[in-house]
Amino acid sequence: MNRPMAMGPECVGSKKVTSMEAALDGMMVVDFTEYGAGPFCSMLLGDLGADVIKVEPPRGDAFRQWGPLHGDASAPFQQLNRNKRSVVLNLKDAHDLQLARELVRDADVVIENFRPGTMAAFGLDYARIREINPRLIYCALSGYGQSGPYRNRGGFDLILQGLGGLMSVTGDPTGAPAKSGVPIIDFGASAHAAIGILAAYIARLRTGTGQLVDISLLDVPVSWLALLAAKYWASGEVQQRLGSAHPLSAPYQAFRAADGYLTIAAGNQRLWESTCQALGTEHLTGDPRFLTNNDRARNQALLVPLLEAVLTTRPACEWIEQLNALGVPCGPLNEVDQVLQDPQVLHRDMVLELEHPRLGRLKLIGSPIKLSDTPVQLRRHPPDLGEHTAEIVAELEAKLAKSSATGQVMTSAAVKPPQT
Repeated sequence: MNRPMAMGPECVGSKKVTSMEAALDGMMVVDFTEYGAGPFCSMLLGDLGADVIKVEPPRGDAFRQWGPLHGDASAPFQQLNRNKRSVVLNLKDAHDLQLARELVRDADVVIENFRPGTMAAFGLDYARIREINPRLIYCALSGYGQSGPYRNRGGFDLILQGLGGLMSVTGDPTGAPAKSGVPIIDFGASAHAAIGILAAYIARLRTGTGQLVDISLLDVPVSWLALLAAKYWASGEVQQRLGSAHPLSAPYQAFRAADGYLTIAAGNQRLWESTCQALGTEHLTGDPRFLTNNDRARNQALLVPLLEAVLTTRPACEWIEQLNALGVPCGPLNEVDQVLQDPQVLHRDMVLELEHPRLGRLKLIGSPIKLSDTPVQLRRHPPDLGEHTAEIVAELEAKLAKSSATGQVMTSAAVKPPQT
């Protein structure tokens, strides 16, 4: 069954949770982001206890328009926006823009994912805000970063998977290049952004000052080319597509069984020998073509048919049971519905349920971050558009009045619409 995620100090169901403060309790995050990469990052921080204020234009985060729907609301939006408060501010309106500036004045973190220069048009760029909030950690997520010849280009996950080299090594070698089935660049950049923000937050504990966290979606897949770059620099060989196979290790891929596929990862000599024991192919361990991992990786085209000739004689589940008994890492090729019902996935609280006051019961993917003393908690349901506008604007109006009285109002040049 699906486990409910902790709701504050209590639990939705029977599971108990500590009443200790969350790991990031007291951190205020102002989130100007839309779509996937930025909202996933701010959700990670919100799950850890940060107070995330999601600033949305009157039309809302563009992701609210994506289907399928849960009731009358975007199901994808619900997955990426829990533990946030939504405030609608029209940055093209002078008064709302002033409220936004007042909001970032006391923020610990600002996250934005517009093209470089967009926030500067509103006076909400890092250079401007740090003048009145030197403790601010400002995370700018963009396709190509804040500098370089591509900085003004638009970048989406698909484009960066291609430009960053991932599609050139993904997919069947006899077919077309393939992208990852999930937005791996967006979510990978989100995780790196969260790491950068937390690193800057720790640094601020020592220095008392914040800094700019500049995350380029392109930099992320390039960093993941580490092993393939090492192979290229050492041998001059440019890696080509290998399907599910590994360029540096074998057997390490998906194999056909009698009723489908399974994966086997025999990543060292002991596991190779155990694999052969499970399959009854011990004679291959002495074959000079397959003696070492390097030999096997170099001769995968010869090795795979020999193994599949055996594997296709029995169902995948039987081979998985036999391989697991010998300690060989292996597993089925689950489809999405199977993953969401897997007993290990459910045990790890990776499928959660919560009650939305308007939409009813929601199922959400859980957090992969497990902390023993300050566990991830679900304090807020994904917000409706502008659900918290009244309460947040009231707080800002009071602060703005106080700032005006003391002559600390943050002003800016003429307002310009953002590029999207």
